[in-house]
Amino acid sequence: MKKDTHPEYKEVVFWDTQADVKFLTRSTMSSNETIKMEDGKEYPVVKIEVSSASHPFYTGKKIFLDTAGRVEKFNQKYKKK
Repeated sequence: MKKDTHPEYKEVVFWDTQADVKFLTRSTMSSNETIKMEDGKEYPVVKIEVSSASHPFYTGKKIFLDTAGRVEKFNQKYKKK
């Protein structure tokens, strides 16, 4: 393989903000924010809205997404004058 063609993998914490679940994995993503985990080390943290811990397919629960604001904004933008 050619050198310097593949991104560097590093340890990153993904934080599912809906379920408040954090998991440590290796990724090419980076972040300016850091978080201290149970092992005492600090890792970059990437906040995500949906993971298997909060997705309705995996949990069997329905979640409420605030779509009213987006619908109203769309209607105001494209309403007939």
